[in-house]
Amino acid sequence: MSSKVVLSGMEFHAHHGVYEEEARFGARFVVDTELHWDFSDLPDELDRAVNYERVFAAVQHETTQTRVQLIEVLAGNIARRLLREQALLDAVTVRVHKPHAPLPGVLRDVTAELTVTRAAVTARPMGFGRRALE
Repeated sequence: MSSKVVLSGMEFHAHHGVYEEEARFGARFVVDTELHWDFSDLPDELDRAVNYERVFAAVQHETTQTRVQLIEVLAGNIARRLLREQALLDAVTVRVHKPHAPLPGVLRDVTAELTVTRAAVTARPMGFGRRALE
C-alpha cells in the first residue's frame, strides 16, 4: 500500500544562496514535503500519527534559522531532519523552490527535489553544509 500526506506551499523568507546579496537581503523560498507512511489502519488519535505542526516547525527552522549556499543541501537537511524526528515516516520527498533565482534571464522558479528513505538517513550526517544564521 502506498500512502502519503503532502504539505505544499510553505513559504519563508530566508538567506540561502551563493551571492553576498542573498545572504544580506534574503529571498522567498517555498517548500513542499511528501510524507510517506502507512496510515491505512490509523486510529483517529494524533499521538499515533505524524504531527504536521511539528513537521512545519522543523521545515521552518531549517529554512529560516540556518544558511546554506545550495537549495539541494537545504532539501537534504530538511528530509533527514523529518525522518529523524518523525518515527512513523518511511520516506520523505522535499521540494525547495527558489522563485526568481538570480540568474541572467527571466526565470519563474528553480526547484531542487530529493526523496530520502529511512534506511538512507544513517548513510549521511545531519546538517551537511549547514551554518547557523548570525
